Amino acid sequence: MYRQPGIVTMDYATRSAMHGHRIANRCSHLFPLRVLPLLCAGMLGSPCLYAQQPAEPALEEVVVSTSRSEQRRFDAPAAIDSVIVDPLRAASPLVNLSELLGAVPGVQVRERQNYAQDLQLSVRGFGARSTFGVRGVRILIDGIPATMPDGQGQAATASLNSAKRIELLRGPWAQLYGNAAGGVLQVFTREPPVTTARPEVSFSAGAGGDRQRLAGVGIAGGSTTLGGLVDVTRFTTDGYRDHSAAERTQVNAKTVAKPSDATTVTGIFNRFDQPRAEDPLGLTHAAFEQNPRQVIPAALLFNTRKSVEQQQAGVVVDHRLSAADSLNARVYAGTRKVDQKLAFATNGVVDLDRSYGGLGINWTHKTDLGGTPLRWTVGVEADQLRETRKGFDNIAGNNGTLRRNEDDTARNTDLFGQLDWTFAPAWQAVAGVRASRVRFTVDDRFNPPAASTSGDVEYRNTSPVLGLVWHAAESLNVYGNIGTGFETPTLAESAYRPGGLPGPNFSLRPSKSAQSEIGVKLRTGRHAIDAALFDARSRDEIVSQTSGGRAIFQNAGRAQRRGAELSWSADWSGLTTRLAYTLLDARFKTPFTSAQGQVPAGNKLPGAPRHSLFAETEARLAEALWVALEMRVDSKVYVNDFNTDAAPGYAVFNARAGYEFRWGAARMFLYGRIDNLFDRNYAGSVIVNEANGRFFEPAPGRRLFVGLRTMF
Repeated sequence: MYRQPGIVTMDYATRSAMHGHRIANRCSHLFPLRVLPLLCAGMLGSPCLYAQQPAEPALEEVVVSTSRSEQRRFDAPAAIDSVIVDPLRAASPLVNLSELLGAVPGVQVRERQNYAQDLQLSVRGFGARSTFGVRGVRILIDGIPATMPDGQGQAATASLNSAKRIELLRGPWAQLYGNAAGGVLQVFTREPPVTTARPEVSFSAGAGGDRQRLAGVGIAGGSTTLGGLVDVTRFTTDGYRDHSAAERTQVNAKTVAKPSDATTVTGIFNRFDQPRAEDPLGLTHAAFEQNPRQVIPAALLFNTRKSVEQQQAGVVVDHRLSAADSLNARVYAGTRKVDQKLAFATNGVVDLDRSYGGLGINWTHKTDLGGTPLRWTVGVEADQLRETRKGFDNIAGNNGTLRRNEDDTARNTDLFGQLDWTFAPAWQAVAGVRASRVRFTVDDRFNPPAASTSGDVEYRNTSPVLGLVWHAAESLNVYGNIGTGFETPTLAESAYRPGGLPGPNFSLRPSKSAQSEIGVKLRTGRHAIDAALFDARSRDEIVSQTSGGRAIFQNAGRAQRRGAELSWSADWSGLTTRLAYTLLDARFKTPFTSAQGQVPAGNKLPGAPRHSLFAETEARLAEALWVALEMRVDSKVYVNDFNTDAAPGYAVFNARAGYEFRWGAARMFLYGRIDNLFDRNYAGSVIVNEANGRFFEPAPGRRLFVGLRTMF
C-alpha cells in the first residue's frame, strides 16, 4: 500500500509501548480525577466521561492518510475519519460515495441525480463551487491519484463493491498532498483472502425506484505469498428526472505478492465505462417548485449527455530495508475518453482523449534524538496528463463543424519532507513541507500561426505545515495545526476566456490559503467524541460564472472559511447511535466585480450550507436482523455570489434494514432501504452561478431499493 505524503506518526503499538500506563499515572498525578471533569468540560462543553468511566477504550478503526504506518484514528494528530465498508452487509447499493459519508463532519457529498456531472464533494467549503467533477479535494484510490496534476478529480471511478475503507482527511495536513488539497479522500480496496481452500465467489443484485438495476460478481483468493481479487458491477437507471438515464460498468482488480517478509508488491487495475449519462440540466426556482421531475427544452433539443471510458493500472511496492528504513514507491498509467454534448450550438460538443501517468518514491527513517523517538520521510512525486481537446458544434446532439483542436499538457513535480518527534512521553511535534511546480501547455492545432492561441503557464508554491499533539491520557488527545496551501485552476477552468475570446485563460491565478485548526478526541468504553475548530483564509479565490451554458472562471479576491465540527458515536449493547454536526461560515472578505456586476464583501460562498447535521440510530432486533433510521438536516444554500437566491433548508429521513442468513454453504444478506421517507421536495444539489438562473438539481422523492448479496 503506497503511503501518500502526510504527517509521520508512530503507529499505535509503538506509541502505546512508550506511553502505556506511564501516561495514565502521569496524568493522574498532574490532573487528579476531581480536576479532569472540569478540564474536559472546558474543552468539550460537557462533563468528562473519562473520569466517570475509566475503562480502557477498545481499538477503533485504522487510518493511514496522516502517517506512513497504520495507526488508530484516535492517535492521528489531525481531523480524519475512517468509514469501514463491508460490501456483503452494507444496506445500500454502493453506487455513490454519498451513500457512505453522511456521518463525516465537515464534508458535503451531494448526489446530484445527474451521472453526467459526477458527485459534488466539498470539505470545509473547499470544492463547493464545482459545477463538474471534484475540485478542492484530492482523491486517491489504492494510492493511485484520481485527481489529475491540474487539480481536477473524479469520484465516480471508485469501486465501492470491493472497498474496505474510506478515509477523509481535513485541515492543514491535507496541504501536504499537493495542489488543490482542501481535503483528501482515499478509498482502499480490501485485501485478497488468504486461504488454501477454493476461491471466494460473490454475487449481488438489486433493484429500486426509477428503474434502478444493479448486478455484480466477484472472485477472490490466494495464499500468504500471492493473492488477488476481481470485482465487476453493472448499474443502470432511468433517472428520477426526465432525460436523466444512465448506465455504467466498473471492473476493479487487485493482486498482492509477497516475495519476502520485507517486500510487498501490489498491482491495481480498474476500468470505468459509462457509455450513456443523460444530462437534464438545472431548473429555475419556479420550475423546481412546480415539477421537480421536468427537464428544460434545451436539454432535449441538444440531447445533452456525456459518455466516459477510463482505464488505469498501477504497481505499488513497499520494501523494508532494515528495522529503521523503508521505501515506498508507485508507478501508474491510464487513459480517459470523454464525449459531452452541451446545451448550445456553437462549440457545444467537448471531445477529450486523455492519457496520464506518474510515479513517486519516498524513504522513511526511524531514529532517536536525545533518547526520544524521531521519524523523518523525504520523497518525490511526478505526474503528467496529455489530452487532445476538440470542440464541435452541437447539431441536435450530433457533432457538427470542428471549432477547436488542441493538445494540452499538465505536469507536476513535487518534493516533500516531514518529521515526527515525540519529545516527551505525552507530547509530539509534527512538521512537513511540500514544494510543488505545476505547468500547463496548450498547443493550438486549429488556428493558423498568426492567430494561434498556443501558450504555457507555470505555478510554483511551497506549503509548510506545523503541528503539536498532547496525548493527555489514554482516552484524550488534544492537537493543533497550521499550514499553507494552494489550488491552481484546472485545464477545464482555464479553457475559455471571458467575453468569448479565443484561447485559454492563462491570466487565472492560483488560489493560496492559510489554514489552522485545534481539536480534541475523547474515547471511553462506550462513547467516542471528536471536536475541532478551524479557520481557512484564501486569496485569489477562484469563482465560476456561466455564459451561454459554458462555465468561465475568474479570481475574486479574499475569502474565509471558518467553523466547527463535532461527531459523537456510542454503543449501547445492541443499539448504536451516531451524530455529526458542522458549522461553516464561508464568505467573501473583499468585494469583486463579476460579469454580472459587483459582489459585495460579506456575501456567503455559494454551495456551502451554514449548518449540517446527520444523526443515525441502528438497532439489532435479533442475532441476524437489524434496522436503522437516518436523518439529514441542511440549512439553506445560496446558489450565486450575489446571494439573491437560495435552495431552502431541509430535513430528510431514510430507513434501512438488513437480514443475514445461510443457505447451504452460501452466506446471504438481504437488505432494503427507503430514502426520503416522508417524500420531501428539496434540492439535492445546486449549480453555482448558473447564468440562466437554472441553479436547482432536485433530489428524488420517496424511493425504495432492495438487494441481495451472497458469498460462497
